[in-house]
Formats: sequence, C-alpha cells, structure tokens
Amino acid sequence: MLRRLSRSLSFRLLSIFLVLAVMFVYGTLTALRWVYNSDEIRGLISGHLSLHVSYVKADLGSPPRIDRALAITERVPVDIRILGPDVDWASDDNFPALADLEFGTSPKFSDDPDAWVDELRGVEFAVKERHRFLKMQQDDYQIVVATPRIADVDTGPDLITIIMGLGLFYLMIGFAAVSWLFKPIRSIRKGAAAIGRGNFEHRIHDIRRDQLGDLATDINQLAGDVEHMLDAKRALLLGISHELRTPLSRMRLALEFIESDADRETLKPELAEMEKIVVELLEAERLSTRHVRLNRTTVRIAALVEELIDDFFKRDAGRIDVTHGDEDLEASIDEARITLLLKNLVANALRYIPGERGRVELVTGRDGNDLVLIVRDNGPGLSAEAARHIGEPFHRGDPSRTRDTGGTGLGLYLATLVARAHGGSLRLTNPDQDGACFECRVPLDLT
Repeated sequence: MLRRLSRSLSFRLLSIFLVLAVMFVYGTLTALRWVYNSDEIRGLISGHLSLHVSYVKADLGSPPRIDRALAITERVPVDIRILGPDVDWASDDNFPALADLEFGTSPKFSDDPDAWVDELRGVEFAVKERHRFLKMQQDDYQIVVATPRIADVDTGPDLITIIMGLGLFYLMIGFAAVSWLFKPIRSIRKGAAAIGRGNFEHRIHDIRRDQLGDLATDINQLAGDVEHMLDAKRALLLGISHELRTPLSRMRLALEFIESDADRETLKPELAEMEKIVVELLEAERLSTRHVRLNRTTVRIAALVEELIDDFFKRDAGRIDVTHGDEDLEASIDEARITLLLKNLVANALRYIPGERGRVELVTGRDGNDLVLIVRDNGPGLSAEAARHIGEPFHRGDPSRTRDTGGTGLGLYLATLVARAHGGSLRLTNPDQDGACFECRVPLDLT
C-alpha cells in the first residue's frame, strides 16, 4: 500500500500541498508569537489584564459585597464565588467547591519568553468541564470568577476539533481535485500498455485538452510511427529472405554439374547452411510479431515426440532417451512449431555432447496447467552469463563454438519465440553446471 502511494503522483502532489499548509500555519504562528513577544505588545496586554483584575477587586470592595458581585454577573456572562471568614457565597448553586478545582499558574501567562502574556501576579487559574476559573485574593477573602456561566453548558465542538475537521474536509476536497486532475493518466497507462503488447492499432481517446491530452496524442502518433516502421522492416526482411531462395535454387542446380566429387561434397553443407538460415529467418520474423497466429490442434505429446525422432534424428535415436510422465498427455498447441522447438533443442544438445558417450534426455510431463518439455544433455553446459542471452538471435552460448560445430545462433532464438507465441517460456535451469538442461513450459490450454 505504501509503495503504491509513493508512486502515485496524486499522493505526492497532495503531500506537497499538506507540507506547504503545515509550513504556512507554523510560519504564521511563529510570526504572531514573535510580534506578541515584543515588549510593547506583551506589556500592553499584561497591563490591561492586570487593570481589569484591579477593577474587579475595587468594584467588589473589601470585604467583598455580594450585591456588587450580582451586579457584575448581570452585566457580564460570568459566575462569581466569594469565600472568606464569614461568607461562602456563589452566584450559582452549582458552582464547584474550590477543593474540586486544581489552581495553579498558566503557561499562557508567564514571564517565559515563549509565553504570550506576562505573568499576572496574585492570580491563579483552573479548568473544569470546559469552564475556566480565575482566583484572586482580596485581603482574607478568595474571589473566583468562572467563565462562561456555570449554567451555560458548551455542547459544541471545541476549537481544535473544528480546525481538524475543516482541515480533513479541505484535504478531501484537495484529494478529489488532484484525482480529477490526474485521472487521464490511468487511460494513458492502459493505452500505452496495450501498445506495448503489440496492439499498435490501439488509440487513446477521450483525453482532456491539456498537457495530458497532448501526451496522449504524442503516444498515439508514436504507435502509428512504430507500426509503420515495423511493417516496413518486416516487409524488407521477408522480401530479402524470399529473393534469396531463387539464387540458392540456381546454386543447388549448378552444384550438381560440378565434376569434382570432393568440391561438390565440400560446397553442399555450405549451401544447406545458407538455406537453413533463410528458412529460420523467415520463421523467426513470422514468430517475432506479437500477433502471431497459431494453428492450434489437440496433440498427443508422446506421438509428437516419436514422429520428431523418426523424421529428424533416426541416426541419433540411440543417443536420445525419451521419458513421458503421461503417455496419454494431450495439449492444444501448434504441432509444427512445437516440433520445431524440440527439433532445435535436441539438435543443439546433440551438437555439443561428447561423441559416443554423449546422451540426450527428452522428458515430457504436466505441471498444473502447463505442458513441460525438458531437454537435458551431458555436454559442457552453459555459464550464467551465456544463459542471460538465451533467446537472442545469432548468439552462441560459448565463443569457442565455431562454425565447425555447426549452428547459426538462431536455433534457441526460434525455440524461445515458439514458447512465447504459445504464452510460455524457455529457460536454462542449470547455469554454471556440467550439461545443459532446457525447460520449456507452455499452457496446455485444453479448456
């Protein structure tokens, strides 16, 4: 959740607003405190408060007169209690006893430089049930003033609650506004993801006329440009590969008329290698598009493997061990392309195993809803660095493997494309170990 919020532009912008608001409030309070802490303001306020206390004492007299206290409560919304040697009187019968009130100095009235007002000498303060009490001494009498009146019960929220409520309300408004502002980003992300999956015909619509709308227009234009570029590249490669077939056919025909058997046998493998490269390039280009169409049929995997060995590896069948986890396992796959995948993996394994001692193991099975195909050999294996480049065209796992061993560097690339076209994957399971073990997983897709 926190990671998702940290990546949200709306959350970041809202956080900036919140930090700026806190800084503004803190700065304002600091400025007010700085102004009120000046000697003139503190002295003026403290003088007025001290003068009011003196007026109350003088008005009540000594000893304090109850009729004068009643007159004050009629003019001002306060209650008064007078306690002395011969009197214990309160303007309201519910006025709390002094023993129930905890009087003391107030941090708001202090000689401390951070306080708002200088200390009021001879005055103590107490708070109870949202009533504030001010106690002063008049000779042997204690005079306590309560505000607001005891009968006035404050049922509304206090100032802090109001401020916090308003703050949360404004925060919600800000969040809604920011969410509306960045709402097109969701559509832009979905559109970009669709284009990234190869759907270059997709276009982002219904974006506001602002900078985000301009961004969506640019992405749409980019998708169109990439689509045209890839179509041109694909057409060029297919055209070149197709045109190469004609001179290759002529070369094969001319090869038959060469009188020297040694020269003819030397050129035949080279010509076959060139034909293989052209065929693999054509197939790779067809598979590399993300819109590749598969000719899916329900195939019995054991029969597919048997035909593969009979058609392509009959002379090496003694070096290939086949194990089926389920003889009757079936899958909805493109039979020709899965055959191509296995053919390339087995041929690659046979190419690098050590002579007569070399063994290739082909294992088929099922894991959940996946068809699992494993081709394992006892050859030299591949390094972790080479494993990271599996699936790249014209890449060879070992630089020491020259053309003397055969191969074009397209076999594993084609196998990877076939697996991806089926919605699966191909990986080397044992890097930096003896022997290479390739595991292909594709969905059975029988539903």
